[in-house]
Amino acid sequence: MAPGSMLPPQKALSSTYGVTLATLRQALQRLEEEGLVSQEPGRGTFVASPRLTYRLDSLRGLAEDLKAQGQVVTTQILGQELRRPPAWVAAHLGVPATRRILRLERLRLLAGRPAVHQLSWAPDRDGVGLAGLDYSGASLYAVFAAHGVVVHRASEALRPALLEEELAGLMRQPAGLPVFVSDRVTLGLDDRPILFDRATILGTVMEIRTERAATGVSLQWTRRGSR
Repeated sequence: MAPGSMLPPQKALSSTYGVTLATLRQALQRLEEEGLVSQEPGRGTFVASPRLTYRLDSLRGLAEDLKAQGQVVTTQILGQELRRPPAWVAAHLGVPATRRILRLERLRLLAGRPAVHQLSWAPDRDGVGLAGLDYSGASLYAVFAAHGVVVHRASEALRPALLEEELAGLMRQPAGLPVFVSDRVTLGLDDRPILFDRATILGTVMEIRTERAATGVSLQWTRRGSR
């Protein structure tokens, strides 16, 4: 069955294979854990698409990661303007909360289906005019580099979460669906923050992967406090 195809109802499957509903549900749960099917409450069980990998061991934009895996990635620009950032974003970037900076909101689609929502904030540097650049056809890193804003390193925090109501409609998914939320602060050659990104990634579409080596990526496991 092709990815996206709906499986027959559970009662029909239990009858076809001569098993109880409890046994069938255990089997479907195992298939879902292996990434082969996706169970959507109120809709049914669907053949899952192959999960894509979001790598943590390279300094690349998310779109670059996906394109390197042969995926067709398209970008919808949902908003591009100068705006005062929230206080917590201003703190990440080290700018006054009263300063107007670039706010870029994008939706990443894989094979035409929403997979990642990205909200990026960036203060202008050296009069580049970031708010007027074209971000629809290339990664934000590539656009910055083409205009003399060089990326040096980045710090990223990744956490599991549930899809919020305000994003559910944009991503064509029910609120409460498991997602990854990535907060990334990118720094320039002078080690000053040049970009803050928050990406909401559908957990049913992508998995997180890294490789460990003596001189490779350093990972920290931090216990999350209550909020």
